[in-house]
Amino acid sequence: MNTKTIIGLEIHVELATKTKMFCSCKNEFGAVPNTNVCPVCLGHPGALPVMNEKAVELALRAGLAFNCDIANDQKMDRKKYFYPDLTKGYQITQFDKPYAQNGYVELSTGKKVGLIEIHMEEDTGKSNHDEEGRTLMDYNRAGVPLIEIVTKPDINSPDEAREFVEALASTLRFLEVSDCIMAQGSMRVDVNINMVNNDTGNKTNIAEIKNMNSIKAIEQALAYEEERQRKLLENGEFGIKETRRWDDEKLETIHMRNKEVGNDYRFSVDGDIPEIYLNEDYIKDIEENLPELPTQKQSRYIKEYEMTEYDANLLANDRELAELFEKTNELVNDPKISANWILTELSRRLNETEQSPSTMNLSIENFAKLINLAKDDKVNNNVAKKLLREIFESNEDPEKLAEERNLLLISDSELLEEVVNQVLEENPESIEDIKNGKDRAFGFLVGQAMKKTKGKGNPVEINNLLKEKIGE
Repeated sequence: MNTKTIIGLEIHVELATKTKMFCSCKNEFGAVPNTNVCPVCLGHPGALPVMNEKAVELALRAGLAFNCDIANDQKMDRKKYFYPDLTKGYQITQFDKPYAQNGYVELSTGKKVGLIEIHMEEDTGKSNHDEEGRTLMDYNRAGVPLIEIVTKPDINSPDEAREFVEALASTLRFLEVSDCIMAQGSMRVDVNINMVNNDTGNKTNIAEIKNMNSIKAIEQALAYEEERQRKLLENGEFGIKETRRWDDEKLETIHMRNKEVGNDYRFSVDGDIPEIYLNEDYIKDIEENLPELPTQKQSRYIKEYEMTEYDANLLANDRELAELFEKTNELVNDPKISANWILTELSRRLNETEQSPSTMNLSIENFAKLINLAKDDKVNNNVAKKLLREIFESNEDPEKLAEERNLLLISDSELLEEVVNQVLEENPESIEDIKNGKDRAFGFLVGQAMKKTKGKGNPVEINNLLKEKIGE
């Protein structure tokens, strides 16, 4: 059976503001439950919301970066439903006039995944279920500013869905719109999937899988649904329009409820929030101040630094790594060497200690000094790697450490020439072997010179001196 998978995503992203969407309560993850709350975000009678201007600015950054058309006229609506996480009985959102429409995100294949819209709204509280079967409500998250990004059904595989979410999150981090930490709920993904039998035109009904909290879960849930819905088509069935959830332990999607429709929410304009007007100068100012985005940065690294596509992708899609690379390279002035040290030795240290460039103790200045020591052949690479392991924790000056411990390579030309002369006098047969085309003999001579200097002779200088004298 020839089938096609049709996938659309709805992605909720918490905005990185200091305060909530409509009040001055802190927007803070991990606080003691129900401490960042007030009459406004708890929905007390008579409490009036006030729009957070920073939230509007961050939302616009996302819309502009994803090539959307921005609406000048804005309004907020009430989406009504009853659930314990929604104290007001309605959620403030944008229904029929989203602030951004018709954008896209480009994948590595060149395929453009269209965006139907991005709209602003507030988050709800969090339900915590304990072992005794009770549900405890934490309203710290209620009222946190969100954007919801809704894609067109342009995605056709779990792999494309993964790449889309990764590209989206990378861009939002660069924009400083959100940290997009899925484990903390600052980015949550709902996936909609159905399948079509290309031979008959029959389609399964759309299944929505709610609140995916990891890239791996998204891929696994979509792969499971592909298989489940393919079997439905094989049996001549179409399933029902439903909401399902992903079970990480059973590795399967499970039916939750039949899918709601728009009429169930009884949308209406929020009369407490005045209409918003965004003039063109305001929008243009935000657009002109957008940072260089990951795809632009990657292209520049490849063109300007002659970096491989693989290395450029690793650096450009991580905002902290990209900033570290650029600041380090300013001091090293060798992009290939800087990138290599960051992507190998430093990344190994970061992964082992579960740190990021912004949380590590090592300063960029001392890291660059270390790279320059190795680059300028003042210490050999093995010594430099050992020094990195030490200064990564202590942030000591690597030049001072190398000098205090007598680790600096000998570059004194007169001393090295004397050593090379001794080696040549002691090994005349190796000179003859070299002249007869036996290249191994040259390596032997270098090794003898390094041995006489107790491993501290500058290998580049020794190589040059040996070539010069044997040539004579």
